[in-house]
Amino acid sequence: MIPFLDLKKINKPYENAFQEKLKNFLTNGWYILGNEVSAFETSFANYCRTKYCIGTGNGFDALVLIFKAYIELGKLHKGDEVIVPANTYIASILAIIQADLIPVLVEPKLETYNMDPNLIAEKITSKTKAILVVHLYGQLAEMDRVNEIAIANNLLVVEDSAQAHGASFEEESYNTQDLKPKTQAYSFYPGKNLGALGDAGAVTTNDAELARVIRSLRNYGSETKYYNDYVGMNSRLDELQAAFLNVKLPFLNSENERRRTIAKRYLSEIKNNKIILPTLLLNQAKQLNSVFHLFVIRTQNREKLQAYLFQNGIETMIHYPVPPHLQKAFSSETSKWNSLSFPITEKIHDEVLSLPISPILTMEEVDHIIAILNTF
Repeated sequence: MIPFLDLKKINKPYENAFQEKLKNFLTNGWYILGNEVSAFETSFANYCRTKYCIGTGNGFDALVLIFKAYIELGKLHKGDEVIVPANTYIASILAIIQADLIPVLVEPKLETYNMDPNLIAEKITSKTKAILVVHLYGQLAEMDRVNEIAIANNLLVVEDSAQAHGASFEEESYNTQDLKPKTQAYSFYPGKNLGALGDAGAVTTNDAELARVIRSLRNYGSETKYYNDYVGMNSRLDELQAAFLNVKLPFLNSENERRRTIAKRYLSEIKNNKIILPTLLLNQAKQLNSVFHLFVIRTQNREKLQAYLFQNGIETMIHYPVPPHLQKAFSSETSKWNSLSFPITEKIHDEVLSLPISPILTMEEVDHIIAILNTF
């Protein structure tokens, strides 16, 4: 059986380094917000080409902290509307609600699965104050278009980059003094491209004031111990998880390239008119702008295809079987989302199937996956 994702095998090459980090962690005796967190925040900020990185307990909290910080800074107010893709993992939407803001759903493009910029303008009202963009499955959304709309309507832009570590429209060379104004939330859940060995997350930004408030909010709203400036929360990046992430970060680019190599083979060699391949965009360097956290195909015969693949030794997953607006959580009288219609989102959720794609997948396994797909 080719597993969909073998985390033990993915982390195997790092075991000796993990053991050394654990030994140092126990020897040092500093367990919360120590040198490993500081080192990771510096390294990941540099990697993301931003001035600041604030480690958080998980990716969900990273989003919540961004919105709460904007509220503290007076740039958002409770009850403001935030535009968000209808086709996303529910955490994106829950984070908006958790911050006492109102999510407004926008359909995706069927070809790319990401939010359709052409549909944003019609959802903007006097209450709209921000756009939450989700780079779903590892492919960047159409940020130039989104930013144009945001500037024209004086809207904040927040990026949910939980599935897009290392994805960029930019070329490899860049001027560190000319950083773009972006604020992004990351998850380091174990299955992510950069995965910890437990929950972990981070916010990256070029906004000094936003960074300061988020850093305080994640630590009970305190900048100085026992003095609380804000009604904060406890969402600090764990020192041990930061240590593990420090081991893995230097290898993220090479692992992403391995994912791209596999994806290129899928795109060029899967030839079956019953299977719809994803449409990929290019960055400025004419490279695929996706880091392929997931490789997601579509078919009208999903159950049959999934069963056929399993019978032939290939495990797959569905990301995601139920769209957010049809979840039981939103069936109450207050939300009434279950009665809403988002036909493109619903079609995607009815047809998508995720193929195995990870740095440890062998070319022989890729050969087998392609061959079986082509005989379906």
